[in-house]
Amino acid sequence: MKYDVIVIGGGPSGLMASVAAAEGGASVLLLDKGDKLGRKLAISGGGRCNVTNRMPVDEIIKHIPGNGKFLYSAFSEFNNEDIIRFFEGLGIRLKEEDYGRMFPISDSAKSVVQALLKKVKSLNVAIKVHAPVETVLFEDGEVKGVQLKNKERIYAPNVIVAVGGKSVPYTGSTGDGYAWAKKAGHTITELYPTEVPLTTDEPFIKKKTLQGLSLRDVALTVRNPKGKGIKTHRWDMIFTHFGLSGPAVLRCSQFVVKALKKFNAQYILITIDAKPDQNEEQLFQELNNLAKAEPKKAVKNVWKGIVPERYLLFLLEQIGLSEDITFHDLAKEKIREMAKALKEFPVKVNGTLPIEKAFITGGGVSLKEINPKDMSSKKMEGLYFCGEVLDIHGYTGGYNITAAFVTGHAAGRSAAERIADI
Repeated sequence: MKYDVIVIGGGPSGLMASVAAAEGGASVLLLDKGDKLGRKLAISGGGRCNVTNRMPVDEIIKHIPGNGKFLYSAFSEFNNEDIIRFFEGLGIRLKEEDYGRMFPISDSAKSVVQALLKKVKSLNVAIKVHAPVETVLFEDGEVKGVQLKNKERIYAPNVIVAVGGKSVPYTGSTGDGYAWAKKAGHTITELYPTEVPLTTDEPFIKKKTLQGLSLRDVALTVRNPKGKGIKTHRWDMIFTHFGLSGPAVLRCSQFVVKALKKFNAQYILITIDAKPDQNEEQLFQELNNLAKAEPKKAVKNVWKGIVPERYLLFLLEQIGLSEDITFHDLAKEKIREMAKALKEFPVKVNGTLPIEKAFITGGGVSLKEINPKDMSSKKMEGLYFCGEVLDIHGYTGGYNITAAFVTGHAAGRSAAERIADI
């Protein structure tokens, strides 16, 4: 059987590519090596599916620090507002939450997956699961089709590679697409984990002193070996048995990875600012005034509520201040030390969990070899790439899935247009 377009990978970008190609009049075959489509979609947003983000396009690009500017051209054809209209057209009503994140009102990722699959099937896209692709077939600088691992060959003049990166491998993203890209003459930029928890050998982490403790609305700063800030992110975080995690930590992770490599360092310092709306002097005055107002009470009680009690007691121990000391015995220098600890508690971070544990893969098919308007290969006629296999990565919060839908739509639309021109 011959098709106009073969899409490899049934994740967000592959499903959108299939829809766009079929809507463009192409006969489409969607291949996936797993037993069902949309597995990564089904777990996204904590199982609620953060389908996109409603920030202005310029802001979305800023939240895709891994080559987000490459997407401007594709965004001009199909953007986040188009994604919202697309899903609402499928009967999925959406709601906006903090930071512009868009979720289905049902809070169910499954409803999003089902609606997408229904759309794909309504467009008569042929679907083949349990169909791992061994290689993409090329001849004389053109795509000819694919060969499955069972040696079956399926022919098509257009192939869209939408197989993801190397992160979250149980959803099927195991890096298959990189070998096919290389075969076509493409460069694969170095792969690394992003949006990934950080590891540390700090004694308090090893002892699990703060394990499970969450800090809300903190500012984390990644610092170079000279102490200068590289990047600051403000959001929530959590202490784990191996290090640090939570949204603020995930956003900082790629900068830690790059700094460790750039400076050939054993560790990179991250500082935790638990009170980002106050400077150190303001915090000192507040701590001093609280203790002064109730001079007979222990500091652990008068400073209660400034940060979670467990963190407060931990910081008191770190600066060598008894939790039972009262104002009369409290040295001003110790109050200043406490203010500094609240504003700039240092953690030596030595790495991250492996790429398989990351939410997103950094690196991928070099964008210098991809046409930004339609995601077509500059190396091989009829070959397209979309989604995480490309060297594009963003923060969590609907940015990566937006990039996946936008690049998938561009690839699918272009592949269908190419059929009309052949």
